[in-house]
Amino acid sequence: MAGSIRICLIAEGFLEDLVTCVDSITSNTKVPISIYANGKSNWISPDQFDSKQVSLTQEKNPLGWGNVINHFLNTFSEDYLLIMDTSTTFTADPIAQTLQSLEAGYQGVGWKGGLVNLEDEWRTTTDKGAGEVDVLFGYYFALDRKFAISAGGANPSAKYYRNADLELSLAIRDAGGKLMQIDLPLSQGRHHGYHDVDPDYRDKNSRKNYQRILDRFRGKNEILSPRR
Repeated sequence: MAGSIRICLIAEGFLEDLVTCVDSITSNTKVPISIYANGKSNWISPDQFDSKQVSLTQEKNPLGWGNVINHFLNTFSEDYLLIMDTSTTFTADPIAQTLQSLEAGYQGVGWKGGLVNLEDEWRTTTDKGAGEVDVLFGYYFALDRKFAISAGGANPSAKYYRNADLELSLAIRDAGGKLMQIDLPLSQGRHHGYHDVDPDYRDKNSRKNYQRILDRFRGKNEILSPRR
């Protein structure tokens, strides 16, 4: 019997994209969806999603990416949590394939990812396509919930998402977990979390996140997946 799974979305504005994302999910699967809405006010109407499949949490004091991920990990009880960005949409049902890979012995399964570039001294990653990987990106990142918690969860210092998903990936690998990138029926629209934030804020926090990766993991080549 397949394990249980829940889809977790972080909403930070761009209501139209959120609605499109949720509609694409509910049109293709009955898996429960939990939305965590960051914002200075309750910007999503409580009756926006007229479905028992969708639950909504709104906080007036925004949490950083790492703390929201840890909220998901510690709030829900499903075997697996699927962290998704609202720019990602389902074009068919990807859940069965995702669960199959998770239950084949992987602690994380995602749509996009890559291998750490050793020639570049860990400063970049390279997308090698489907297969075992070092890192997965938060566009669509399904986690073994208990394993992720045992690996320390997301770093609370990660206010911004970019590179924080890589840090979480490497923490899972450092704890002995394996990650798999698979091809899935998904599509991605404009990624507002990257393109529509203050460039100085984005670059500053992206660098902070990546510097933590270098300080914590660089040189630990034994935690990486086989090169290909």
